[in-house]
Amino acid sequence: MSDDNSQSSQGSSGKTWLGRIAQMFQGEPQNREELVEVIMDAQERDVIDPETKKMMKGVLGVSQLKVRDIMIPRSQMITLDIEQSLSELLPIMVESTHSRFPVVCEDKDHVEGILLAKDLLPLILNSHDEIPSLATFLRPAMVVPESKRVDTLLNEFRQQRYHMAIVVDEYGGVSGLVTIEDILEIIVGEIEDEHDNEEETQDIRQVATHVYAVQALTPLEDFNEFFHTQFDTQEADTIGGIVLHAFGHMPTRGETIEVGSFQFKVTSSDNRRLQQLQVTVPKNSQTEAEAAA
Repeated sequence: MSDDNSQSSQGSSGKTWLGRIAQMFQGEPQNREELVEVIMDAQERDVIDPETKKMMKGVLGVSQLKVRDIMIPRSQMITLDIEQSLSELLPIMVESTHSRFPVVCEDKDHVEGILLAKDLLPLILNSHDEIPSLATFLRPAMVVPESKRVDTLLNEFRQQRYHMAIVVDEYGGVSGLVTIEDILEIIVGEIEDEHDNEEETQDIRQVATHVYAVQALTPLEDFNEFFHTQFDTQEADTIGGIVLHAFGHMPTRGETIEVGSFQFKVTSSDNRRLQQLQVTVPKNSQTEAEAAA
């Protein structure tokens, strides 16, 4: 009897052991969670570097997102009115530093096409006084629903060689726009060009007697040290996190809020994150730079 039990126990143990061996050789994650674990383990064992791990997780993240999750909302779209002259529109284009613009008629629900800034370059060589209308330079607009999967849209961008799409809701109204850059930033992180945050090389920069330009990702410890504040580092890692928590929503450019005795104004943001803040300090406060002086 005892021999039978021993053999049964050994057999069961053997099957478990063999099962584990088989699973090891199978080597294929059975779901997304297991795949993430494989990626994490690979980075911990130095098979891949942290940036590669971040990119691979970004790819997985894209597969779960809809266009509505990453689009630039309607309220933040910079559009051009087809009825305006190019001379009136050029200051808007220069200030925004964008390369593509939706062109609308009457309002943002009526998109006539997309204008590429580079298409206006031949006008520099145009010696005629008459400037063509904006409609002359328009390209077709790609329109996608909010519910479209982001990975599917990325594939369509590549196949059709589009870089921007207008996003519409279930009723056909324009709810925002999305660019190929928005998708790529999910995978590889923020992409900056020569126009992005040219003046933001420093986390904290004084622009007036009591006014500072501060990057939202400035570590909270650095902010506290510079301004002699005591914001709770348990509540957030960056000053942007403190401001976002105070707003209770994702603020748009120009919104202001007071936190303690400091006033924060959002000077740059998108639909996913704060980027740049203008901080007005109390007149009786002393910053690190002033203390050093």
